Amino acid sequence: MKVSKKIVLYTLPAALIAAFAIALRPSPLAVDLGRVENGPLRVTLEEEGETRVRERFVVSAPFAGRVLRVELEPGEPVRAGETVLATLRPGTPSLLDARSRASLEARVRSAEAALGRARAERERSRAELRFAESDLRRQKSLGNQGIVSRETVEAAELGADTRRATLAASDAEVKAAQSELEAARAALLEAGDAGGTSASGIYELRAPVDGVVLRRLRESESVVAAGDSLLEVGDPHDLEIVSDLLSTDAAQLRPGHLVEIEQWGGGEALRGRVRRIEPSGFTKVSALGVEEQRVWVVMELVDPPERRPSLGDGFRVEVRVVLQDLKAVPQVPTSALFRDEQGWKVFAVENGRAVRKAVEVGHQNGLAAEIRSGLKEGDQVILHPSADVKEGAEVQARRT
Repeated sequence: MKVSKKIVLYTLPAALIAAFAIALRPSPLAVDLGRVENGPLRVTLEEEGETRVRERFVVSAPFAGRVLRVELEPGEPVRAGETVLATLRPGTPSLLDARSRASLEARVRSAEAALGRARAERERSRAELRFAESDLRRQKSLGNQGIVSRETVEAAELGADTRRATLAASDAEVKAAQSELEAARAALLEAGDAGGTSASGIYELRAPVDGVVLRRLRESESVVAAGDSLLEVGDPHDLEIVSDLLSTDAAQLRPGHLVEIEQWGGGEALRGRVRRIEPSGFTKVSALGVEEQRVWVVMELVDPPERRPSLGDGFRVEVRVVLQDLKAVPQVPTSALFRDEQGWKVFAVENGRAVRKAVEVGHQNGLAAEIRSGLKEGDQVILHPSADVKEGAEVQARRT
C-alpha cells in the first residue's frame, strides 16, 4: 500500500514536533511519600532524672564540743531510738592569755570582796533584828502593865518587821554575790583544769528513724560547732525521682501523669507518676551556653521495692512522662508538615500532582502528628518537601 507524499509531508513534521515537546517536558519530581493512617499515638516528654530518699534526716551536733570517731559505715541499718549514731563531749574551756587571765583574776577578787561585804551586811541586819525583837518584847511587857502607850508597842512591832525584811534582803545579796564569784571562777577554767569535762559529760545521738546511714559527713574525731552536720539517715526503699524540665514542658503536666523510668540499671522499665510540680522555676545554663527556665518535677515510684533492689539514693535515671496515650487517631509523619502565615500545611498527592492543603494539627510526639481536619485516612503526602515542590508539580515516588 502506497502512502501518498502529501500524508507523509503532513505527518512527519507533526511527529517531530511531538517528539521535541516530549523531550522538553520536565520529568516528574522524585519525592518520599507517606500516608495518613489511623493508629495509636503517644505524646511524651523525656528528660534525665535523679533518685532521692523521700524523707532524709540530717543529724547535727546539738552543741559545740568534740565528736568522737563515727564508726557507722554508709549503708549500715539503724533503728529509731536505739542505734547510737555519734558520741559528743562538751567543749573544754579555751586557754587564756596573760591579759585575759589578769582581768579574770581581778574579777574574782572583786566578787570575793562583794561576797564579804554582803555577808557583813547580813550579820549587821541579823544583829539589828535581835535588838528589835528584844525591844519588842520589852515594850509589850510595859504595855501590858500600862506603863507605855499602845502606839509605842506598835512602833516596836514595825521596827522588828523592818529588820526581818532587811535580813531577808541581805540573804539575797549574799546568794547573788556567791553566784557572781562562781561565775568569775568558772571563767578562769582552762583545758585540763579541775572541774572540766568528765566521762559523765558524754552525750549520745541516737537514730531518729528506722533506715540506713546514707552519708557519713564526719568520720574522725574532731571539734564541731553547734549545728554542724554529722550523718544523713533515711529509708532507702522510700524513693522518689526529681527532674528539671523546661518550664514550657512542665506547664503541660498535672499530678497523676504516668511516668516510665528507664536506664536505671535494671532490665524492664519501672512505673511511676507525677506527684508534684514545683510552683517556682529557676534559670539553668545548658551545655550549649543557653539560659533556660526550668522547673523541678517530683515523681513517685509505683512499683514495689522488690522490683528495684539495686536502685539507691542519688542514682541517675531517664524518665518519660506520658502526656497523651491516644488509641486510634488519623496521623501523618511530622516531616510532612510545614508552616506558613495561615498555619500548618502539607503537600498531598492527587493524580500524580502536588496539592497544597491546609490541615488542623492536634497532638504531636516528634515522629507523628494527629490530623484533625484537612486530610482523610489513606491520603498520600510528601515527606520532607523541598523548594522544588510547587502547587500542581508532577511528582512520583522515589525509587529505593
